[in-house]
Amino acid sequence: MIPDKNVKRRKLILFLLKKECIIAIYLILAIIAGYKQYHHHAYNNYLIFKYVYWHTTSLQDLYLNYPEYADSNHYGPVFSILIAPFALLPDGLGTVLWNIANVAVLLLGIYSLPISLKKRSVIAWICAHETLTALFSFQFNIALTGIILLSFSYLVKKKEIHSAFFIALGTLVKLYGIVGLAFFFFTKNKLKFIAAGLAAFALLFALPMLISSPAFIIQSYSDWYNSLAHKNDLNASLTSFQDISLMGMARRITGDVSIPNMPFLLGGLILFGLPYLRTAQFKHIGFRLMLLASTLIFTVIFSSGSESPTYVIAFAGVAIWFTTQKEKKGWIIALFVFAFILTSLSPTDIFPKAVKEFIRLYSLKALPCVIIWFTIVYQMMKEDFESYLITDK
Repeated sequence: MIPDKNVKRRKLILFLLKKECIIAIYLILAIIAGYKQYHHHAYNNYLIFKYVYWHTTSLQDLYLNYPEYADSNHYGPVFSILIAPFALLPDGLGTVLWNIANVAVLLLGIYSLPISLKKRSVIAWICAHETLTALFSFQFNIALTGIILLSFSYLVKKKEIHSAFFIALGTLVKLYGIVGLAFFFFTKNKLKFIAAGLAAFALLFALPMLISSPAFIIQSYSDWYNSLAHKNDLNASLTSFQDISLMGMARRITGDVSIPNMPFLLGGLILFGLPYLRTAQFKHIGFRLMLLASTLIFTVIFSSGSESPTYVIAFAGVAIWFTTQKEKKGWIIALFVFAFILTSLSPTDIFPKAVKEFIRLYSLKALPCVIIWFTIVYQMMKEDFESYLITDK
Protein backbone atom coordinates (compact mmCIF):
# COMPACT_ATOMS: atom_id res chain seq x y z
CA MET A 1 0.00 0.00 0.00
CA ILE A 2 2.78 2.45 0.81
CA PRO A 3 4.43 2.14 -2.65
CA ASP A 4 1.01 2.61 -4.28
CA LYS A 5 0.44 5.74 -2.21
CA ASN A 6 3.84 7.08 -3.22
CA VAL A 7 3.10 6.44 -6.89
CA LYS A 8 -0.26 8.17 -6.62
CA ARG A 9 1.32 11.10 -4.82
CA ARG A 10 4.00 11.46 -7.50
CA LYS A 11 1.35 11.29 -10.23
CA LEU A 12 -0.69 13.98 -8.48
CA ILE A 13 2.36 16.23 -8.12
CA LEU A 14 3.29 15.73 -11.77
CA PHE A 15 -0.29 16.55 -12.80
CA LEU A 16 -0.36 19.72 -10.68
CA LEU A 17 2.94 20.84 -12.19
CA LYS A 18 1.70 20.45 -15.75
CA LYS A 19 1.56 23.75 -17.57
CA GLU A 20 -1.98 22.98 -18.79
CA CYS A 21 -3.16 22.39 -15.22
CA ILE A 22 -1.75 25.70 -14.01
CA ILE A 23 -3.26 27.60 -16.94
CA ALA A 24 -6.64 26.06 -16.09
CA ILE A 25 -6.30 26.99 -12.40
CA TYR A 26 -5.40 30.59 -13.23
CA LEU A 27 -8.29 30.89 -15.67
CA ILE A 28 -10.69 29.57 -13.04
CA LEU A 29 -9.36 32.08 -10.48
CA ALA A 30 -9.72 34.93 -12.97
CA ILE A 31 -13.28 34.00 -13.92
CA ILE A 32 -14.46 33.40 -10.34
CA ALA A 33 -12.93 36.66 -9.05
CA GLY A 34 -14.32 38.71 -11.94
CA TYR A 35 -17.78 37.15 -11.77
CA LYS A 36 -18.02 37.46 -7.97
CA GLN A 37 -16.90 41.09 -7.82
CA TYR A 38 -19.17 42.13 -10.69
CA HIS A 39 -22.24 40.54 -9.13
CA HIS A 40 -21.46 42.14 -5.78
CA HIS A 41 -20.99 45.53 -7.50
CA ALA A 42 -17.41 45.62 -6.18
CA TYR A 43 -15.52 46.55 -9.32
CA ASN A 44 -14.70 50.21 -8.83
CA ASN A 45 -11.09 49.74 -10.01
CA TYR A 46 -12.35 48.30 -13.27
CA LEU A 47 -14.60 51.34 -13.74
CA ILE A 48 -11.59 53.63 -13.23
CA PHE A 49 -9.73 51.69 -15.91
CA LYS A 50 -12.70 51.59 -18.27
CA TYR A 51 -13.24 55.33 -18.13
CA VAL A 52 -9.60 56.05 -18.96
CA TYR A 53 -10.57 55.03 -22.48
CA TRP A 54 -13.85 56.98 -22.59
CA HIS A 55 -12.31 60.10 -21.04
CA THR A 56 -9.43 59.94 -23.52
CA THR A 57 -11.76 59.76 -26.52
CA SER A 58 -13.84 62.65 -25.17
CA LEU A 59 -10.73 64.73 -24.25
CA GLN A 60 -11.62 64.87 -20.55
CA ASP A 61 -8.97 65.18 -17.83
CA LEU A 62 -7.81 61.65 -17.03
CA TYR A 63 -6.86 62.41 -13.43
CA LEU A 64 -9.89 64.06 -11.89
CA ASN A 65 -12.36 62.38 -9.54
CA TYR A 66 -15.50 61.41 -11.45
CA PRO A 67 -18.93 60.40 -10.10
CA GLU A 68 -18.85 57.12 -12.05
CA TYR A 69 -16.27 55.75 -9.61
CA ALA A 70 -15.63 58.45 -6.96
CA ASP A 71 -11.88 58.05 -7.24
CA SER A 72 -9.05 59.03 -9.56
CA ASN A 73 -6.92 57.31 -12.17
CA HIS A 74 -3.14 57.06 -11.76
CA TYR A 75 -2.17 55.25 -14.97
CA GLY A 76 -0.49 56.80 -17.98
CA PRO A 77 -2.40 57.83 -21.15
CA VAL A 78 -1.21 54.75 -23.10
CA PHE A 79 -3.36 52.69 -20.74
CA SER A 80 -6.36 53.97 -22.70
CA ILE A 81 -5.24 51.78 -25.62
CA LEU A 82 -4.79 48.67 -23.45
CA ILE A 83 -8.19 48.96 -21.81
CA ALA A 84 -10.08 49.91 -25.00
CA PRO A 85 -11.18 46.37 -26.05
CA PHE A 86 -12.62 45.76 -22.58
CA ALA A 87 -14.19 49.22 -22.16
CA LEU A 88 -16.27 48.61 -25.29
CA LEU A 89 -17.85 45.49 -23.75
CA PRO A 90 -20.65 45.19 -21.17
CA ASP A 91 -19.12 45.40 -17.68
CA GLY A 92 -20.03 41.82 -16.76
CA LEU A 93 -18.05 40.43 -19.68
CA GLY A 94 -15.34 43.10 -19.57
CA THR A 95 -14.43 42.45 -15.93
CA VAL A 96 -13.96 38.72 -16.48
CA LEU A 97 -11.99 39.11 -19.72
CA TRP A 98 -9.82 41.82 -18.14
CA ASN A 99 -8.85 39.40 -15.37
CA ILE A 100 -8.17 36.65 -17.90
CA ALA A 101 -5.95 38.97 -19.95
CA ASN A 102 -3.96 39.91 -16.85
CA VAL A 103 -3.26 36.32 -15.79
CA ALA A 104 -2.41 35.42 -19.39
CA VAL A 105 0.36 38.05 -19.43
CA LEU A 106 1.60 36.91 -16.01
CA LEU A 107 1.78 33.29 -17.11
CA LEU A 108 3.53 34.28 -20.34
CA GLY A 109 6.11 36.02 -18.19
CA ILE A 110 6.57 33.13 -15.77
CA TYR A 111 6.86 30.51 -18.52
CA SER A 112 9.31 32.68 -20.46
CA LEU A 113 11.90 32.38 -17.68
CA PRO A 114 15.11 30.53 -18.62
CA ILE A 115 14.74 27.79 -16.04
CA SER A 116 13.31 24.28 -15.97
CA LEU A 117 9.61 23.78 -16.65
CA LYS A 118 9.17 22.31 -13.17
CA LYS A 119 10.61 25.41 -11.50
CA ARG A 120 8.44 27.69 -13.64
CA SER A 121 5.36 25.75 -12.56
CA VAL A 122 6.38 25.96 -8.91
CA ILE A 123 6.77 29.73 -9.27
CA ALA A 124 3.27 29.91 -10.76
CA TRP A 125 1.82 27.96 -7.84
CA ILE A 126 3.63 30.15 -5.30
CA CYS A 127 2.25 33.28 -6.97
CA ALA A 128 -1.31 31.95 -7.27
CA HIS A 129 -2.67 33.31 -3.99
CA GLU A 130 -1.20 36.78 -4.40
CA THR A 131 -2.60 36.74 -7.93
CA LEU A 132 -6.05 35.93 -6.57
CA THR A 133 -5.79 38.83 -4.10
CA ALA A 134 -4.98 41.16 -7.00
CA LEU A 135 -7.73 39.66 -9.20
CA PHE A 136 -10.39 40.65 -6.69
CA SER A 137 -9.26 44.26 -7.22
CA PHE A 138 -8.88 43.87 -11.02
CA GLN A 139 -5.27 44.98 -10.60
CA PHE A 140 -3.06 45.64 -13.59
CA ASN A 141 -0.14 44.71 -11.31
CA ILE A 142 -0.73 41.10 -12.36
CA ALA A 143 0.06 41.88 -16.00
CA LEU A 144 2.79 44.31 -14.97
CA THR A 145 4.58 41.47 -13.19
CA GLY A 146 4.43 39.49 -16.42
CA ILE A 147 5.70 42.50 -18.39
CA ILE A 148 8.75 42.83 -16.11
CA LEU A 149 9.43 39.10 -16.41
CA LEU A 150 9.15 39.29 -20.21
CA SER A 151 11.51 42.27 -20.36
CA PHE A 152 14.06 40.16 -18.46
CA SER A 153 13.57 36.95 -20.43
CA TYR A 154 13.74 38.60 -23.83
CA LEU A 155 16.95 40.41 -22.92
CA VAL A 156 18.55 37.20 -21.66
CA LYS A 157 17.48 35.51 -24.91
CA LYS A 158 19.12 38.34 -26.91
CA LYS A 159 15.80 39.70 -28.18
CA GLU A 160 16.59 43.31 -27.34
CA ILE A 161 13.75 44.86 -29.35
CA HIS A 162 11.12 42.78 -27.56
CA SER A 163 12.65 43.55 -24.17
CA ALA A 164 12.82 47.29 -24.86
CA PHE A 165 9.18 47.32 -25.97
CA PHE A 166 7.96 45.74 -22.72
CA ILE A 167 10.08 48.09 -20.61
CA ALA A 168 8.61 51.08 -22.45
CA LEU A 169 5.08 49.71 -22.15
CA GLY A 170 5.36 49.03 -18.41
CA THR A 171 6.90 52.43 -17.76
CA LEU A 172 4.32 54.44 -19.70
CA VAL A 173 1.44 52.60 -18.04
CA LYS A 174 2.58 52.55 -14.41
CA LEU A 175 6.21 53.71 -14.09
CA TYR A 176 7.14 50.49 -12.25
CA GLY A 177 8.04 48.99 -15.62
CA ILE A 178 11.16 51.15 -15.76
CA VAL A 179 12.85 48.71 -13.38
CA GLY A 180 13.41 46.51 -16.45
CA LEU A 181 16.40 48.76 -17.15
CA ALA A 182 18.11 46.97 -14.27
CA PHE A 183 18.88 44.18 -16.74
CA PHE A 184 20.64 46.52 -19.19
CA PHE A 185 24.13 45.18 -18.44
CA PHE A 186 23.10 41.66 -19.43
CA THR A 187 22.97 42.56 -23.12
CA LYS A 188 25.96 42.79 -25.43
CA ASN A 189 23.93 44.72 -28.02
CA LYS A 190 23.56 47.84 -25.91
CA LEU A 191 23.19 50.26 -28.82
CA LYS A 192 20.47 48.12 -30.37
CA PHE A 193 18.69 47.95 -27.01
CA ILE A 194 18.89 51.73 -26.50
CA ALA A 195 17.68 52.48 -30.04
CA ALA A 196 14.79 50.03 -29.69
CA GLY A 197 13.89 51.55 -26.33
CA LEU A 198 13.80 55.10 -27.67
CA ALA A 199 11.69 53.99 -30.62
CA ALA A 200 9.28 52.07 -28.37
CA PHE A 201 8.90 55.03 -26.00
CA ALA A 202 8.22 57.39 -28.90
CA LEU A 203 5.67 55.05 -30.48
CA LEU A 204 3.81 54.29 -27.26
CA PHE A 205 3.92 57.93 -26.15
CA ALA A 206 2.14 58.97 -29.35
CA LEU A 207 -0.21 55.98 -29.71
CA PRO A 208 -3.10 57.39 -27.59
CA MET A 209 -3.16 60.42 -29.89
CA LEU A 210 -4.94 58.20 -32.41
CA ILE A 211 -8.07 58.23 -30.21
CA SER A 212 -7.72 61.80 -28.90
CA SER A 213 -5.35 64.59 -29.95
CA PRO A 214 -1.62 65.37 -29.63
CA ALA A 215 -2.23 68.41 -27.41
CA PHE A 216 -4.50 66.44 -25.07
CA ILE A 217 -2.02 63.58 -24.65
CA ILE A 218 0.93 65.89 -24.03
CA GLN A 219 -1.11 67.70 -21.38
CA SER A 220 -2.20 64.35 -19.92
CA TYR A 221 1.40 63.29 -19.31
CA SER A 222 1.93 66.50 -17.36
CA ASP A 223 -1.28 65.88 -15.42
CA TRP A 224 -0.14 62.30 -14.75
CA TYR A 225 3.07 63.52 -13.13
CA ASN A 226 1.13 65.92 -10.89
CA SER A 227 -1.36 63.21 -9.89
CA LEU A 228 1.44 60.84 -8.89
CA ALA A 229 3.18 63.54 -6.83
CA HIS A 230 -0.09 64.29 -5.03
CA LYS A 231 -0.79 60.59 -4.48
CA ASN A 232 2.67 60.09 -2.99
CA ASP A 233 1.93 62.76 -0.36
CA LEU A 234 -1.36 61.07 0.56
CA ASN A 235 0.20 57.61 0.86
CA ALA A 236 2.24 58.58 3.93
CA SER A 237 -0.88 58.62 6.14
CA LEU A 238 -0.60 56.36 9.18
CA THR A 239 -3.98 54.77 8.38
CA SER A 240 -3.73 54.55 4.59
CA PHE A 241 -4.27 51.20 2.89
CA GLN A 242 -1.12 52.01 0.91
CA ASP A 243 2.49 52.64 1.95
CA ILE A 244 3.00 48.94 2.69
CA SER A 245 6.73 49.42 2.30
CA LEU A 246 9.96 49.66 4.27
CA MET A 247 9.37 53.38 4.74
CA GLY A 248 5.75 52.71 5.66
CA MET A 249 6.82 50.32 8.40
CA ALA A 250 9.22 52.93 9.78
CA ARG A 251 6.56 55.65 9.71
CA ARG A 252 3.84 53.55 11.26
CA ILE A 253 5.88 51.78 13.91
CA THR A 254 7.32 55.09 15.12
CA GLY A 255 4.10 57.02 14.52
CA ASP A 256 6.11 59.71 12.73
CA VAL A 257 4.48 60.52 9.38
CA SER A 258 7.21 63.06 8.61
CA ILE A 259 9.90 60.39 8.03
CA PRO A 260 11.00 61.01 4.42
CA ASN A 261 11.37 58.45 1.65
CA MET A 262 14.67 59.73 0.30
CA PRO A 263 17.11 58.27 2.88
CA PHE A 264 15.52 54.84 2.42
CA LEU A 265 15.59 55.13 -1.37
CA LEU A 266 19.23 56.22 -1.45
CA GLY A 267 20.28 53.44 0.90
CA GLY A 268 18.21 50.92 -1.05
CA LEU A 269 19.69 52.00 -4.39
CA ILE A 270 23.23 51.69 -3.05
CA LEU A 271 22.56 48.16 -1.78
CA PHE A 272 20.69 47.27 -4.98
CA GLY A 273 23.64 48.43 -7.04
CA LEU A 274 26.40 46.68 -5.10
CA PRO A 275 26.03 43.30 -6.90
CA TYR A 276 26.79 45.06 -10.21
CA LEU A 277 30.39 45.22 -9.00
CA ARG A 278 30.64 41.46 -9.48
CA THR A 279 30.88 41.64 -13.26
CA ALA A 280 32.35 38.14 -13.50
CA GLN A 281 29.03 36.75 -12.27
CA PHE A 282 26.94 38.45 -14.97
CA LYS A 283 27.24 35.45 -17.30
CA HIS A 284 25.65 33.04 -14.81
CA ILE A 285 21.89 32.63 -15.14
CA GLY A 286 21.59 32.08 -11.38
CA PHE A 287 23.03 35.55 -10.74
CA ARG A 288 20.73 37.07 -13.33
CA LEU A 289 17.68 35.44 -11.78
CA MET A 290 18.71 36.70 -8.36
CA LEU A 291 18.87 40.22 -9.80
CA LEU A 292 15.41 39.71 -11.26
CA ALA A 293 14.11 38.62 -7.84
CA SER A 294 15.82 41.61 -6.21
CA THR A 295 14.30 43.98 -8.78
CA LEU A 296 10.76 42.68 -8.32
CA ILE A 297 10.92 42.95 -4.52
CA PHE A 298 12.75 46.30 -4.53
CA THR A 299 10.05 47.80 -6.76
CA VAL A 300 7.42 47.17 -4.08
CA ILE A 301 9.17 47.55 -0.71
CA PHE A 302 10.64 50.93 -1.67
CA SER A 303 7.38 52.38 -3.03
CA SER A 304 5.04 54.37 -0.80
CA GLY A 305 2.29 53.53 -3.32
CA SER A 306 2.43 49.82 -2.52
CA GLU A 307 -0.80 48.28 -1.27
CA SER A 308 -1.78 44.69 -0.59
CA PRO A 309 -2.58 43.75 -4.23
CA THR A 310 0.75 45.25 -5.35
CA TYR A 311 2.54 42.37 -3.64
CA VAL A 312 1.88 40.07 -6.57
CA ILE A 313 4.99 41.78 -8.01
CA ALA A 314 7.13 41.29 -4.92
CA PHE A 315 5.95 37.73 -4.35
CA ALA A 316 7.00 36.75 -7.84
CA GLY A 317 10.46 37.86 -6.70
CA VAL A 318 10.16 35.75 -3.55
CA ALA A 319 9.12 32.74 -5.65
CA ILE A 320 12.07 33.16 -8.03
CA TRP A 321 14.48 33.57 -5.11
CA PHE A 322 13.18 30.43 -3.39
CA THR A 323 12.99 28.13 -6.41
CA THR A 324 16.46 29.02 -7.69
CA GLN A 325 18.29 28.39 -4.40
CA LYS A 326 21.23 26.01 -4.75
CA GLU A 327 20.25 24.35 -1.47
CA LYS A 328 16.96 24.57 0.36
CA LYS A 329 18.52 25.01 3.78
CA GLY A 330 16.31 25.10 6.85
CA TRP A 331 16.56 28.85 7.30
CA ILE A 332 15.67 29.44 3.65
CA ILE A 333 12.56 27.28 3.94
CA ALA A 334 11.63 28.99 7.22
CA LEU A 335 12.02 32.43 5.65
CA PHE A 336 9.89 31.41 2.67
CA VAL A 337 7.15 29.99 4.93
CA PHE A 338 7.28 33.19 7.01
CA ALA A 339 6.78 35.21 3.81
CA PHE A 340 3.93 33.03 2.58
CA ILE A 341 2.09 33.28 5.90
CA LEU A 342 2.62 36.96 6.73
CA THR A 343 2.80 38.48 3.26
CA SER A 344 0.46 36.31 1.22
CA LEU A 345 -2.06 34.97 3.75
CA SER A 346 -2.33 37.91 6.17
CA PRO A 347 -5.23 39.60 4.29
CA THR A 348 -7.31 36.39 4.45
CA ASP A 349 -9.77 35.13 7.05
CA ILE A 350 -7.12 32.70 8.32
CA PHE A 351 -6.07 35.60 10.52
CA PRO A 352 -8.51 37.07 13.07
CA LYS A 353 -9.80 40.52 12.14
CA ALA A 354 -7.86 42.23 14.93
CA VAL A 355 -4.61 40.60 13.82
CA LYS A 356 -5.23 41.54 10.17
CA GLU A 357 -5.83 45.13 11.20
CA PHE A 358 -2.65 45.16 13.31
CA ILE A 359 -0.62 43.86 10.37
CA ARG A 360 -2.16 46.46 8.06
CA LEU A 361 -1.72 49.40 10.44
CA TYR A 362 2.00 48.71 10.80
CA SER A 363 2.61 47.67 7.15
CA LEU A 364 3.94 44.31 8.39
CA LYS A 365 2.97 42.59 5.14
CA ALA A 366 6.21 44.12 3.83
CA LEU A 367 8.44 42.68 6.57
CA PRO A 368 9.22 39.21 5.10
CA CYS A 369 9.90 40.70 1.67
CA VAL A 370 12.26 43.26 3.21
CA ILE A 371 14.19 40.49 4.99
CA ILE A 372 14.34 38.37 1.83
CA TRP A 373 15.53 41.35 -0.22
CA PHE A 374 18.43 41.96 2.17
CA THR A 375 19.16 38.22 1.98
CA ILE A 376 19.27 38.37 -1.82
CA VAL A 377 21.70 41.29 -1.76
CA TYR A 378 23.92 39.36 0.66
CA GLN A 379 23.80 36.20 -1.46
CA MET A 380 24.56 38.11 -4.65
CA MET A 381 27.62 39.67 -3.03
CA LYS A 382 28.93 36.44 -1.49
CA GLU A 383 28.06 33.38 -3.56
CA ASP A 384 29.51 31.93 -6.74
CA PHE A 385 26.59 31.37 -9.10
CA GLU A 386 28.48 29.12 -11.48
CA SER A 387 27.39 26.17 -9.35
CA TYR A 388 23.69 27.12 -9.43
CA LEU A 389 21.94 24.42 -11.46
CA ILE A 390 18.59 25.99 -12.30
CA THR A 391 17.82 24.33 -15.62
CA ASP A 392 17.48 20.77 -14.33
CA LYS A 393 14.52 18.77 -15.62
